[in-house]
Amino acid sequence: MTRTQPKVTPLSFPMLEFEEAVARVRAQVQPLPPRAVTFTQALGHILAEDVVAGESLPPFPASVVDGYAVRAEDGRAPRRVVGEVTAGIAPRRPIGPGEAVWITTGAPIPEGANAVIKVEETERRDGAIVPLVDVRPGDNVRPVGHDIRAGEVVLHKGIHLHPAEVGVLAAVNALQVQVYPRPRVAVMSTGDELREPGAPLAPGQIRDSNRYTLMAAVQEAGGTPIDLGTVPDEEPALRAALERGLDKADVVISSGGVSMGSRDWLKTILAQMGTVHFGRVRVKPGKPITFATVRGKPIFALPGNPVSALVGFYLYVEPALHILAGDTEWERPRVRVRLAHDVRSERGRLEFQRARLEARNDGLWARVTGVQSSSRLLSMVGADVLLRLEADWEYVPAGTEVEGYVIR
Repeated sequence: MTRTQPKVTPLSFPMLEFEEAVARVRAQVQPLPPRAVTFTQALGHILAEDVVAGESLPPFPASVVDGYAVRAEDGRAPRRVVGEVTAGIAPRRPIGPGEAVWITTGAPIPEGANAVIKVEETERRDGAIVPLVDVRPGDNVRPVGHDIRAGEVVLHKGIHLHPAEVGVLAAVNALQVQVYPRPRVAVMSTGDELREPGAPLAPGQIRDSNRYTLMAAVQEAGGTPIDLGTVPDEEPALRAALERGLDKADVVISSGGVSMGSRDWLKTILAQMGTVHFGRVRVKPGKPITFATVRGKPIFALPGNPVSALVGFYLYVEPALHILAGDTEWERPRVRVRLAHDVRSERGRLEFQRARLEARNDGLWARVTGVQSSSRLLSMVGADVLLRLEADWEYVPAGTEVEGYVIR
């Protein structure tokens, strides 16, 4: 490959503050084009259109209880029972003065009736039923459109479709709806030293964990992962892998190859293929993280250290996946916590340390997950939050209240 420009390194880019980097991601990512799915496939998606009821629910006056359909104007006089109506069966005849019809919950009210008496509020006398309470028009009757009116907007664009919303779609006969699709995310690891789990290791080689970590994170965030495998630190192979990812997916994620090494080519390749929006962020872990767009699609080149890669996913990639899926207002939940012990951080960079939460009578407390090295993936295991430690902090005493970004 003939290079037409010098190699691009992290030093080729200004050092961005964290908030500016997040803002640049949000500015470049837009929801994917909506597509039609059946209502049974809609769970978990964001609705891309208003849903309007084409019919009322119930479509007929219906009984709220098991009891007797009556004319309220007959008062407490005895009623002769002249039939029964059950759910799903149309009444056979209207009722007249002094008559009642046994009716079950959800069944249509017979013509002539305007109230239902609960069975426990009546008694039997000489083959008739006698109300034990006063009866008013409308008692225990759901009128037409009581739950949903024809023409009513029942679900608004932008709503997250949970089980209740799927039930509403079924209730109003919305057989197909427009939703934002789940983003397809191509994931690859870079590095000559990487081998698959289960493969024998030669001296100097390690197993690839980043790819599996990131594909699991994509799935947990609602995306669909696409495995691009491991790619050697060679320019043609890296470019070809990125092209495959762009052909197959809406987003590409890589890990490794973005720092100062002699074989770290990703920044150079991305600068040639598209636009690099940032290549350094004043954050620990993950300073050399790179965000680019190629063919209008976002590419996140994450550092190779396992913690840096996963923290970078939580801070930059996951918000982008939510936007692509139509959830443009999504923000990571944050909590205020107190430190259960003294904490030290590196002055000069905003730092995110991994911590477990403890609920006490006086609030939430946080305890970091041991050694916070960016190579130690175990520091992510069991972590509930990323503790935000500001760039001008070095020593933070126990009891200090800090902000935690919830990741679990």
